[in-house]
Amino acid sequence: MSNILNDPNEMSFLDHLEDLRWHILRSFIAILICGSIAFIFKDFIFDKIIFGPKNVDFFTYEILCKISNFIGFNDGFCITELPFRIQSRTMAGQFSAHIWTSIASGFIISFPFVLYQFWNFISPGLYQNEKKHARGFIFISSILFFIGVLFGYYVICPLSINFLGNYTVSNEIFNDFDLSSYIGLVRASVLASGLIFELPIIIYFLTKIGLVTPEILVKYRKFALVGVLILAAVITPPDVASQIIVAIPIVVLYQISIYISRIVVKRNKT
Repeated sequence: MSNILNDPNEMSFLDHLEDLRWHILRSFIAILICGSIAFIFKDFIFDKIIFGPKNVDFFTYEILCKISNFIGFNDGFCITELPFRIQSRTMAGQFSAHIWTSIASGFIISFPFVLYQFWNFISPGLYQNEKKHARGFIFISSILFFIGVLFGYYVICPLSINFLGNYTVSNEIFNDFDLSSYIGLVRASVLASGLIFELPIIIYFLTKIGLVTPEILVKYRKFALVGVLILAAVITPPDVASQIIVAIPIVVLYQISIYISRIVVKRNKT
């Protein structure tokens, strides 16, 4: 049985499912181990990372303030107050937040290993030249994911928290945000941004299997730009400056994807 599993040409459909099950299990174990480590270091995870963007001395706010002063806006982008509190209104609220935050942290930390398991599952079905061209897949994908995570944490999160924390319809109302709502915003911003930054890798594989061509990407670039602006409007506060800041890297990633698609098509012809 082990010899069959080692030879993808001799594997049946059930054998492939069994192989996939083991890769998923290994990925789950890796996420569980990394999540357990994050669970132990809860003080650092919550006080320094999760609640970092709610402090006025957060790195992004200081940079925005310096940029504002440099371009002559005085204190236009300087954050002096974030008038809101975070509360937990359920008995198991904090424990539940601790668990799910640890799992999300475990996924982020173990992402390269999860990719490695995914690659090990699909690589036996690739030709030798395809494996050669796909070298560095895990490294490049991991780098893009972590850059996206950092972009979500240092750009999208503080912009969203600053806007929503200061937004009010009346002076009679004080913002008391629920713990799950706050953590959900941080988690969604970070993970969504990390996955969005995988766009060049996705385009690479879609081009390899013939579903996407450079011509299609160029032809529908205008529609893609509209989609990018809509996406930026969804994941950022409704102000033009924030939407432009978020839209620029996504547009750059789309253009890089076009170049990657062209390279893949060129290699397939040789």
